[in-house]
Order: sequence, then C-alpha cells, then structure tokens
Amino acid sequence: MSAAVPAFGPALPEIIMALGTLLLVLWGAIRGERTTGQVTIGALAVLVIAAVMISGQGALKTSTFNGSFLVDPFGRFMKLCTLAGSAIALLMSSEYLERSRANRFEYPILVLLSTLGMMMLISAGDLIALYLGLELMSLSLYVVAAINRDDVRSSEAGLKYFVLGALSSGMLLYGASIVYGMTGTVTFAGIAAALKDHGSIGVIFGLVFVMAGLSFKISAVPFHMWTPDVYEGSPTPVTAFFASAPKMAAMALTVRIIITAFPGILSQWQQIVVFVSIASMVLGAFAAIGQRNIKRLLAYSSIGHMGFALVGLAAGNPEGVQGVATYMAIYLAMTLGTFACVLAMRRGNTYVETIDDLAGLGRTNPAMAFALAMLMFSLAGVPPLAGFFAKWYVFVAAVNAHLYVLAVIGMLASAVGAYYYLRIVKIMYFDEPAEAFAPMSPLLKTVIGVSGIFNVAFWLWPAPLVGAAAFAAKSLF
Repeated sequence: MSAAVPAFGPALPEIIMALGTLLLVLWGAIRGERTTGQVTIGALAVLVIAAVMISGQGALKTSTFNGSFLVDPFGRFMKLCTLAGSAIALLMSSEYLERSRANRFEYPILVLLSTLGMMMLISAGDLIALYLGLELMSLSLYVVAAINRDDVRSSEAGLKYFVLGALSSGMLLYGASIVYGMTGTVTFAGIAAALKDHGSIGVIFGLVFVMAGLSFKISAVPFHMWTPDVYEGSPTPVTAFFASAPKMAAMALTVRIIITAFPGILSQWQQIVVFVSIASMVLGAFAAIGQRNIKRLLAYSSIGHMGFALVGLAAGNPEGVQGVATYMAIYLAMTLGTFACVLAMRRGNTYVETIDDLAGLGRTNPAMAFALAMLMFSLAGVPPLAGFFAKWYVFVAAVNAHLYVLAVIGMLASAVGAYYYLRIVKIMYFDEPAEAFAPMSPLLKTVIGVSGIFNVAFWLWPAPLVGAAAFAAKSLF
C-alpha cells in the first residue's frame, strides 16, 4: 500500500523560497560577483512574495507532512515578523558591505537560507522538523557571521558562534532523544498526549536539555556567552540581522514547543522558564553598564529583552503568549531602528562603534539624536513609548498568573537597565561634540524614521498589533 502524498499547499511559501534561493545560487554562480546587486534584489523579491503568500493564508489552521509542518495564526504572525526582520536587515547591509569590500553575492543567499530555516522552525510540529529547521538556520548564520573573511574579528566571531552553536545543537538533540525515548513519539501533539496524566523524571530531564539548546538560540542566560563577542565581531548589518529575525524564530519555537508539547507538566517547565527569565533580565541589566562598544551594549540589552519576553511565557496561558508575541514585534521595531542608527555612525569610509563617538550628536545631527534618544527611551520602557507597553503586557500576564516575584524582579531589572540607555542620551546631548558623522543614506533615514514613528505612535493605535497577537496566541491553545 503506497503512502499518501502530503499536501504541499500549506508549505507553498517555504517551497517558493527554496526554489527562489536555488535559482539565485545558479544565477550568482554563472554570472559571478557582478551579480551581487541583482541577487540582493532577487532575495528581497523572494522575501516579499513569501510574506504576501503567508498573509493570504487568512485564518487557516492545518498541518501537513504527517503533522511535521503546522500552519496556524501564531506561526503566520511570527513568520511575517521574521520576514520583515530579514528584509530590512538585508536592505541595510548593501552600503556597509560595499564600503567594507565584503559585498558578495553569497550574502543575500545565506540570509534567504537562514530565513527559510527560521520559517521551518516556526512551523515545526515535531522534534525532527525542529532540528532540521534549526540546523538550516544555524549553519547559514555561522557563515554569515564570518562573511568578511579578511577581517580577524569577523572570522573570530564566526568561529566562536560555530563552536558554541554546535554544542547547543548537541544538547538540544540529546534532550529531544530523551523525550522521544520516554514518550515513544516525536510529534508535539503525541508528546502532549503521553504526558496528559503526569511527566516522568526522564521527560523533565530531556526538557531541560531541549530548553538549554533553545536558550542558546535566543541568547538567554546561562547560554548567552556567545552573544557579546559575536555581536561585536560580526559586520554591523549582520549583527542587526542576528538581533532581529533569528530571535523571532527561536522565541516562536520556544513558545510553540513549551505550550503545545508540554502543557501537562506546566509546573515543572514554569520553574525553568522563571529561572532563565530572571537570570537574563538581571545579567542584561547589570552587565551592560560598563560597556563602551555600542554593539556589545546592545548584545547585553538583547539578553535582557529575551528575559522580559520569557516573563510572558512563564504565565503559560493565552494572555502570556499574547504578551510574548506583542513584545517580540515591538522589540523587532526597536532593534532595527537602533541598528540603523549604529550603521549611520560613519566618518568618511570608517564605521565607528564606541558610545563616546556619539558625543554631542544633539548638536551635530539633531534629527538622528532625537530618533536614537526615542529608541533608547523605548528600549528602557519609558511611557508612553512602545517599549513600555511591551513590558506592560508581559508583566500583567505574570501578575494575573500569580507570578508576583517574577514581575517585581522584572520591573527592578528594567529600572537598572534604564541607566545605560539614559547614559547614551546624556552623552548625545550634554557632552562636548565629537567629529560629525557622514551623511546617512536615504534608506537608513527611512528605517530610522519608520521605527521612530512606530515607537512614538504605538500608544495611539495599538489595536492592530495587539489584536493580531491575541488571535495568534489563542491558536496555540
């Protein structure tokens, strides 16, 4: 008896992305380096087509490939955020890579491949699909980190990321094998059914290893050690990419596997999530205080923000997942705008990265200083900016789930973290001006402007994003 042919319709956006990537590889290989601009445009077109197709799926909730690939509103929401992050990061890359003489046609192809892995991750319905998507994403990211192979820092960043990433992948795979051995199934639904009555100590042991692997991908404590070095060493647009799209996909996977595969042992995994959340928030708040390189500071900031997002997941209910989805979407906008400002820190053909280079920016470039100040206030969670509401949603979910200590620690960590954001504002407006930056490109101005407007105006009309996040969250339960 022949096996049933799986339905390819639900996975059509991913199939189109894979085919488009293969065509761009052939085009670049045949025509050589002079096709870099054409391949970049083609990659952006593929990302846009995938986003349009995903948007056209409506409220569809189905699965294919024997449950290995899931399509639902939660996946659709996170995929659109991921595609937006990849597209904007790719757009911001071209000028930097050209000036750094690292503009190769392989770069947009690697971004496409890693994005394809992210989309597979978000739709993973079993442990095997999870691992395949994770490796497709990770292997591409390892190469992207070292894309500027003539730069020692970039090569070092790629090597560190690869070695530590291989370790985390091994831990995740080990944990997945234990979970399979204890439950007899690899599907999330099957694992949930097997754990309906109770979870054995073996399953919890396996879950710890799975969470360790996922914590590495979202750069949460105690598996954050790669983040500052890789953020600082990688080319700045690559760092912007790392800080946006992969974080969205890894957080989406973390939420999906926890909520759909392990709902029967909520009290056990809740302890893990609470510990990781508190550790990430506290380390992100204190470790960034002494940083002088703005990319390292944003690395520790990212670690802290992943801790805040996990506050919502710890609640373990639709309200908490809605908070996570809202937080990640707002974090994406804040991060891309901030890295656009970092990319604008250029004097001649030299890009600078130290915080002291921003001295007096309020006088030399008032518009950029205002936009960066608003983004810093938003990252700090100052009302009425979008970052305040992001934290509000996750803290309210934690309080309603009676996680009072977690919410209080989160608010205290947020207050401590505000110091290093406000320090940047102080340097821009009250220190003696440094040499002015070169004029920024219209593209960077657009990204900074859109991000700034979103963060300032979110409180006026939050309904579309919050409503979409709520609809997405309910689809998991």
